[in-house]
Amino acid sequence: MTSEALWALGRGTGITALVFLTISSALGIATRSGRRVATLPRFAVADVHRIAALTGTLLVALHLTLLLFDPYAQLRLIDFVVPFLGVYRPLWLGLGTCAFDVLAVVIISSLLRHRLGPGAFRAIHWVTYALWPIALAHALGNGTDAGRAWFLVVSGCCAVTVAAALWWRVRADFAEYADTRTSARR
Repeated sequence: MTSEALWALGRGTGITALVFLTISSALGIATRSGRRVATLPRFAVADVHRIAALTGTLLVALHLTLLLFDPYAQLRLIDFVVPFLGVYRPLWLGLGTCAFDVLAVVIISSLLRHRLGPGAFRAIHWVTYALWPIALAHALGNGTDAGRAWFLVVSGCCAVTVAAALWWRVRADFAEYADTRTSARR
């Protein structure tokens, strides 16, 4: 495989991973809202959330593998674990490393969910609120397509999707906090 093909596939898998992680993040936020999402029951939304997360994770793994073998990217194995050591754009690559490290923690906690218990799992899972914007910043800062209109549209749609999910969650009728708000009014 030529280095141009590795570079194109590496970029493409990274962008596609961002889209799937956006879907996963938005649906993860939505499933915690206690409200129905479209016409899907809550368990179906949770299933799509898990499938999107798994697909995004596999795409991240493919993204890293392809770029590891691409001579232009100049990645080393240490760059996947320790942030800000990279040769090419170390700040932006380091943010990608941070996102990958957080993703690894979330994956491990998901695999150990039944051993951790719901409270610990939920606490660890809260770091995904940091994972998504760090991954987006990595894509915008390190991506060679970051200045192209189509990529700005894709990343803008991702940002709007997650922002809309957050807005939906913090609305006054969010079920998880309804009892707290009701008792506070008394």
